[in-house]
Amino acid sequence: MKSAVTVLRELIDYFYLVRRLSLYELKSKNKSNYLGMTWEFLNPMIQILIYWFVFGSIRHRADIEVVPGYEVHFIYWLLGGFILWTFFYQSTIQGSKSIYTRLRMLSRMNFPMSVIPAIAIFSQFYTHVILLGVTFVIFQLGGFYVSVYFLQVIYFVFASFCLVFAISLITSTLSTIIRDVHMFLNATLRMLLYLSPVLWQFSILEEPLPTILKLNPLYYLIEGYRSALFGTEWYLLVHWQYSLYFWGIVITLFLIGANIHVKFRRHFIDYL
Repeated sequence: MKSAVTVLRELIDYFYLVRRLSLYELKSKNKSNYLGMTWEFLNPMIQILIYWFVFGSIRHRADIEVVPGYEVHFIYWLLGGFILWTFFYQSTIQGSKSIYTRLRMLSRMNFPMSVIPAIAIFSQFYTHVILLGVTFVIFQLGGFYVSVYFLQVIYFVFASFCLVFAISLITSTLSTIIRDVHMFLNATLRMLLYLSPVLWQFSILEEPLPTILKLNPLYYLIEGYRSALFGTEWYLLVHWQYSLYFWGIVITLFLIGANIHVKFRRHFIDYL
């Protein structure tokens, strides 16, 4: 618990630095491209079109039933989940290697290493906000007009950040000690895409498989995003048991991550 309080205090105290460095990192990564930061949201949109072409057009995918009696076209259903997946995947990957790729810089600077994963996550967060805005416009043009349910997007964005940061505390520490962890994580996340409700619905399976797959906290976030965008329900309240389960997972991962991070970070420079 003491380690968790330490990490939270460091994140709050250096939040201004996190925002400044994450924006600088995002700009510097794209400064040599003619289209600049446009690629940050152009790449995900291309991926969405590819998945729509493969899973929607070629297979003539029928409309998706979001809630009983309410069906939507597959492209909108896909878009509602894929923008969250893109943020989760990119943030987790960048967060896992955030410390060992910056060890030389960290050896010459004086600020806590716990903020480094947050910098990597925030650099992806800006892209996510832009994608969310583009998605919002597309939904308006498609007839899915904004409703009061859209306000819960703010909650699910925050919940996504908390989950990714908790995971990144663990993986960034382990990846610094054992570099293979990052490669294993990358392979695992690629598999996780097909074990999450991004490209297909769990309802086509028979019990107990849907219940088992719903143990994945990504299910909560993705379905929450879709509930907000399609304006179907207050997902976090209607499924309050799942909300408690999700935050239980996040808090547990954060406590574990904070503990091992504080325990090993004084030795990180030794891995240069």
